[in-house]
Amino acid sequence: MAAGANDLTIEELAAQAGMTVRNIRSHRARGLLPAPELRDRVGYYGPQHLERLRMIGELQAEGFNLKGIERLLSRNVGAAEQFLSLRRALEDFEEEEPRTFTREELAERFGTEGDDELKRAVDAGALVPVEEDRYEAPFPSLLDAAEGVVATGVPLERALVAIERVRSRCRSISREFVELFLDEVWKPFEAEGYPDERWPQVREALDRLRPLSLQALVAVYRMTMSAEVEKELGKQLERMASRKR
Repeated sequence: MAAGANDLTIEELAAQAGMTVRNIRSHRARGLLPAPELRDRVGYYGPQHLERLRMIGELQAEGFNLKGIERLLSRNVGAAEQFLSLRRALEDFEEEEPRTFTREELAERFGTEGDDELKRAVDAGALVPVEEDRYEAPFPSLLDAAEGVVATGVPLERALVAIERVRSRCRSISREFVELFLDEVWKPFEAEGYPDERWPQVREALDRLRPLSLQALVAVYRMTMSAEVEKELGKQLERMASRKR
């Protein structure tokens, strides 16, 4: 760390990290945090310490307990940093900005105030309750799609049932691509001991796989949708012909 970079007291570090002084001292005692720079018997901290505390917080959010974090950092700090960087990259895939709506706004938009429809929208993942009579749409385009389907004359309840079923099937499709990444990219990387020089390749593979999986999904959907529409319209044509006889 560059000279003079450490200029935070432990109280200032705690304020910036959003945690208590007691927690910081506990992390130091466990060896999770590098020692401060001592000047006139006062310990000063800097960007490296703040970054480490944020890393610890992220690892805890991922489900690691302090003992597990201690074990991970004692073996390979760089690997932990790279893993969290990979995890943050996944969040970048969510390109839409969430929006919040009041119950009244949703009722006006969809022409219904029923609790059943709201519950169905929550179950389908289209809405998330955030407070009383307010809901967040994590992906507003999903609401736009539901609204468009309703505009064709399909009841809202049926549209939400369809979205819920599609979500379930998409979870299975997503799992297929995740397993593909794990089997062909991550596991060989793990077997090699997570070499530092291979992290960029792993990151690139993940970055490329996500848009490619979406491209494949859209292409297959178009193909199967066309086939299904053609098949069902063929059945309806036969029914029309038989009614005229």
